Parts: sequence; structure tokens; C-alpha cells
Amino acid sequence: MRIVQVTAFGGPEVLVVDRRPEPVAGAGQVVVGVSAVDVLSLETQLRTGWGAEFFGQSPPYVPGGGVGGRVLSVGEGVDSGWVGRDVITMTGDGGYAERAVVPVEALVPVPDGLGVREATALLQIGPAALSLAGAAEIEPGERVLVTAAAGGLGTLLVQLAHAAGAHVIATARGGRKLGLARELGAGAVVDHSEPGWPERVREAAGGAGVDVVFDGAGGRIGQDAFGIVASGGRFFTYGVPGGSFARIDLEEAGRRGVGVRGMEQVRFAPEEGRRLAGLALAEAAAGRIRPVIGQTFPLDRAAEAHAAIEARDTVGKTLLLV
Repeated sequence: MRIVQVTAFGGPEVLVVDRRPEPVAGAGQVVVGVSAVDVLSLETQLRTGWGAEFFGQSPPYVPGGGVGGRVLSVGEGVDSGWVGRDVITMTGDGGYAERAVVPVEALVPVPDGLGVREATALLQIGPAALSLAGAAEIEPGERVLVTAAAGGLGTLLVQLAHAAGAHVIATARGGRKLGLARELGAGAVVDHSEPGWPERVREAAGGAGVDVVFDGAGGRIGQDAFGIVASGGRFFTYGVPGGSFARIDLEEAGRRGVGVRGMEQVRFAPEEGRRLAGLALAEAAAGRIRPVIGQTFPLDRAAEAHAAIEARDTVGKTLLLV
């Protein structure tokens, strides 16, 4: 089978197509014929060597933590009824491949009315969005700021905040991304690449700041967004596309009564992740949320997918297709 592996830390060119033997399911396992691979911005950073001391990856390795496809075979002790079913699953790593071997308990069935691509797009951002929106406890009429609103997770948060009755203010870079955020329910959009953008957010919020911030941008943008939170508000920071989380002064947060939550809000035990993924798929199948698949690439063009993400030239989710 074909795989794509990181041959050395570096630019997108270090992603190289190779071949490995066809995998065989062991006891309690299944083989999934991969049709879509979820590509994360984090994977482009890890490929450069960023975070190696925390994530423990070293070349050569096959990236990719989540895939969707059809169960091709099962191992000993697994119900044969799984064969032929469309599923999504976390793989841990090794997802940039034509086949994936995973424990049967890692599978999340794709419900009727939802395609495998759409389900794969929700595999990792769906649980995160539901967790963040649930923790925020958004009330009708509250002012909610979503940074990096045209990214995969941002597009879901805009939809969920809008559905909760909030006045949503979305920031992104460029007209294409801002237009998407408005289409998904943002009442106001601001380009955070332009000077003075925090003041425009304040104006859109009526001058009093915002009640909730979902910060998917991190870095300086996230720091500036923290300054816009009204006293008693809630600030969620989880984005690192700029290479760092937003640096938040927790003493200042305490003085202003701002609740701050970080990556713990989007990290789950496997059982909880599967539960939330199933809920996200059900919400999408019912038409209450819509995953935005902005761009797809064939598996053997994974380097192009990484380059597009790093160039900030993508919207929504990026998938590799097999």
C-alpha cells in the first residue's frame, strides 16, 4: 500500500510517498480502507520539528491521526458485521496511508445521510467544537468573538454560537475567509491582519467588549483578543497556527474576573472523544451543523496540502483523498 512519510524535519518537500506491505488485522482489530485523511495545521508544525520534545515524533514517521473509510476485514474476536461499514477513526499516527489498522472500539460509524468525507472532516474538530461551545454556556444576545473563524474549528464555532442566539463577531484574513464566516452566521467580520482590528471588534460589540472569545489564532492575535474580553467574560485559547499559544496574564484575568481555559478543553480520553464525535456526526446528519471542506488533495500530493495550509491559503478543513 502507499503511504506518505516525513523523511526528515523540514519543509513540505520532506513528505515523500513510499510503500509498505498490506496490513492484516490482529485480534480485536479491523483494517479500514482509507478514503479520506484529516489534515491538521498542527501536523504541518510537527513536520518542521516544532514540539518534538512534547509530541515525541522523530523522522521517519507517517503523520495523520484521523481517517475515514470502509472496513475491509476484521481480526479474531471482531463481529464480521463491521465489514463494509463506513466509519471514521482516530489512528494515533500513520493516517497518511491507503489502509489503517485500528482496534474495533476506536470505530465511529458514519450515520445515514452523511458522507465519509464530511464525517472525516468532523472527526477531530467536531468534538472540540462541541466541548468549547458547551463549556462557554453561551446565552442568547451575548457577544462572541471567534478568531481564525474560517478554519475548520472556527467555522463550526461560528455556527454553534449563532445557533445559540449570540451576536457573533468573526476575525480572519482576507475577503474570502471573512465572506465564509458571514455566510455561516457571523453578524460582523473583521480582518485581523489589518492594524487596529481590536478596536473594530469593540465597535462591533457595542463598545463594551465581548462576553466570550474562542481563540483559534494564538500568538499576538490571541493576546489582543484577550484584551477585548469584558469583565466577567470567558476566554478559550487553543490555537497555535502562528507557532505559539496566546500569552495570557492570569493575574490580569483574575482582576477582571475573566475565566481562562486552554488546550484541556479540546483534549479527550478516547471514550469521550468517540462519544463527542458520534454526537457531531448526528448533528451534521440532521443538518444542524455543516463541516466546511475547503480543499482536497490526492494522498500523493500531501506536500501540496501542507504548503497550502502554511501559506494561510485554506478555508475550513483540508483532506487528503485516497
